[in-house]
Amino acid sequence: MRRIIMLVTVVIFGIGLTRTESSARSRQQFSMDVGWQFTLGDPAHAERPGFDDSGWRTLNVPHDWSIEGTFDRNAPGGGNVGFLPTGIGWYRKHFTAPERSPGKTVWLQFDGIYMNSDVWINGRHLGHWPYGFTSFQYDVSPYLQQGENVIAVRVDNSLQPNARWYTGSGIYRHVRLVVTDPLHVDHWGVAVTTPMVTPDSGIVTVETRITNKRDQDADGSLISVLTDAGGREVARTETLFELGAGADTRLPQRLRVEHPELWSVDRPNLYTLHSTIQTGGSTVDDVTTQVGIRSIRYDADRGFFLNGNHVKMHGVNLHSGGGVVGAAVPAGVWERRLKTLKSMGVNAIRTAHNPPAPEFLDLCDRLGLLVMDEAFDEWTAGKREYGYHLYFDEWSKRDLTAMILRDRNHPSVVLWSAGNEIGDQPIASGVGVLEQLMGVFHQLDPTRPVTTGNDRIADTRAPTTKKFLGALDIVGYNYADRWGERRELYYTPDKLAHPGWKMIGTESSNIYGMRGSYSLGPAPDTLRPNYNFNMIRVEQLWKFVATHDYVIGDFMWTGIDYLGEAWWPAKNASSGSLDLAGFKKASYYFYRSQWTDAPVLHLFPHWNWPGREGQVIPVLAYTNCEAVELYLNGKSLGEKRLEFPRQGTAGGWNSYARPRVHPTTANLHLEWDVPYEPGVLKTVGKKEGKIMLTREVCTAGPPAALRLSVDKSELAADGEDVAHLTVEVIDKDGYPVPDAGNLVRFDLRGAGHLIGVGNGDPMDHSSPKSNQRKAFHGRCLAIIQSTRTPGALDVRASAEGLQGAEVHLTARRTAEALPVL
Repeated sequence: MRRIIMLVTVVIFGIGLTRTESSARSRQQFSMDVGWQFTLGDPAHAERPGFDDSGWRTLNVPHDWSIEGTFDRNAPGGGNVGFLPTGIGWYRKHFTAPERSPGKTVWLQFDGIYMNSDVWINGRHLGHWPYGFTSFQYDVSPYLQQGENVIAVRVDNSLQPNARWYTGSGIYRHVRLVVTDPLHVDHWGVAVTTPMVTPDSGIVTVETRITNKRDQDADGSLISVLTDAGGREVARTETLFELGAGADTRLPQRLRVEHPELWSVDRPNLYTLHSTIQTGGSTVDDVTTQVGIRSIRYDADRGFFLNGNHVKMHGVNLHSGGGVVGAAVPAGVWERRLKTLKSMGVNAIRTAHNPPAPEFLDLCDRLGLLVMDEAFDEWTAGKREYGYHLYFDEWSKRDLTAMILRDRNHPSVVLWSAGNEIGDQPIASGVGVLEQLMGVFHQLDPTRPVTTGNDRIADTRAPTTKKFLGALDIVGYNYADRWGERRELYYTPDKLAHPGWKMIGTESSNIYGMRGSYSLGPAPDTLRPNYNFNMIRVEQLWKFVATHDYVIGDFMWTGIDYLGEAWWPAKNASSGSLDLAGFKKASYYFYRSQWTDAPVLHLFPHWNWPGREGQVIPVLAYTNCEAVELYLNGKSLGEKRLEFPRQGTAGGWNSYARPRVHPTTANLHLEWDVPYEPGVLKTVGKKEGKIMLTREVCTAGPPAALRLSVDKSELAADGEDVAHLTVEVIDKDGYPVPDAGNLVRFDLRGAGHLIGVGNGDPMDHSSPKSNQRKAFHGRCLAIIQSTRTPGALDVRASAEGLQGAEVHLTARRTAEALPVL
């Protein structure tokens, strides 16, 4: 019979005290990323322990075999997957069980396998998991043996198309082996909430699920200790328990933190919760959880509040791929990308349209990025022939539960999304499916609201039903300016009809285009510019969102270009503010001018237009300066001014608190018509009469040299850390050559290897895994990853006829996060 006795004792320690428990780790975690055997195809009996895999390729995971393939117009997945191959693949890993594993509970954890995975250990089938974005685990305790063990994984991504958009193929996220006592904290068994937060005090509630897989009853204590970023203890509580053999229980606890350091987008302060099970005077299990103390609130009229402060969400949608590295994205690649978006003014990410990797959310916690965590792109109504609708009825609750339990402790996650552009929106049964999913959300996490990205709200043919929208906690709008009169009215009709709705722009248009691809049209005697109109729709919508508090925020489609959603010869869409290589486009500077207080003055296009002499070329600037004067070869072409939001009178009739600006446009950019002559375009930006910035765009000469820069000169010798090398083609005076397309070769020597090359060109079909890449509009990228051997790493970039360049890096030994099996 199950027996549970609980006695709660709470003790609060002051800041500055340290933990008194032993620092020895009772729970062991091992990385299983190293030393897998891999083959494409579907060999018979590959799950058997004695199968001969000696001829297979040896590699480490995360691994995406699709990005290693050849771009092919006739690929089964077509433009959905960027015209890359998919298919079936097998992985096998031979390893020796940890010494302490006998008699223990041992889990094999996968952060993600795309898709339709089957896993065996020592010939025993552990299970099948269709959804490629879910993290899952298997209990391998009954099947683990002393000496050699063999894990076999079959991955079937052959049925195409099955998703939107590029997914990659294989074990594309991390794998771990976890060893713990049979009396332990369950997998994803810690749930943390912060129900009361003030500047003076914060309440942290913890519910911990404990499982007793011992053959006899157990008694002990659950000790929860909260430490700050410096490792100092700030709160502690202890709960005594008795638990029957084979039973489990959930133990609620409550900790008070005096004068907490709150988590916010500007100051993402984090604490660590140490959950320890002690019995018989010994620690038998311990788990750590990152905690952010913060409060969130949504208001139908005022929008979103974080820690009591109104925050407008400046959001972007992000797919899970990493460009040239495919779907197997090192954390360092995401870190570079997210930091660049953060500098653009982004404070919110929507994980379009599936759960991300766990380390992605860790980075959002650390960098201060709000997250809309999204579960599905399909429910029962399919979009793709072999999409998730085939598995929804059987698997959706299990997949959704896994996502919520895994992600619910992240302070960055402030909103759940149950789905994107779901085909169930307009049908009568759709609201029932939605309510079932929302029931799972609310049961497992009652602290966050739920939305969906709805693309048919005012569709004239098959609109989203009002019951569906009314059932949502927050109504998500995909392209609020898409439908008829809403090109101008946006959210207004629904705000008037449904004043209690809470509204958010889940998906809105970005300024579309390829980096540096400025065209004046095909005819040399006629001007048809391609770059002076795409921003108008974006500017008008942003002006509405910025000035209407009830719109919680907007998420642009997208923050970064992504493979897929393509039409040959393009392999990727070009809707991001960063290209596929992570380079900034002009639209980056538009959002930076609107979403940050940092001075911004970005001038475009380039100024290399041979054969166009005398023709009037539009010259544009994104800026948050009030006035900008443009010069061509030292001659002023006039001052243009903008102001948003416009200043109203203050203190009386026609009286203003600040000097008047007298805008020359109601747009959020400035524009001049300039007769072309080679030379130097110069802009001078002013605010309240003071010069804030100057910028120049120069006519460049022919390519003469390569300029090489790197985002870091020192790597951790952990086999995971990365450095990004940027190559610019420059002329003899050091000016970037905007139309350069020279072929650049990368040569490496030392403790690292090349894992991807790119240039942001959607039409470039060369392999991201080669050691060379043509520059695209004067730039290309190489990503270098460390090995587990410390030492020097030298990289040289060369191109025929140009002066080359090199950089020197160092890989230093570091304490590995997890030991390797």
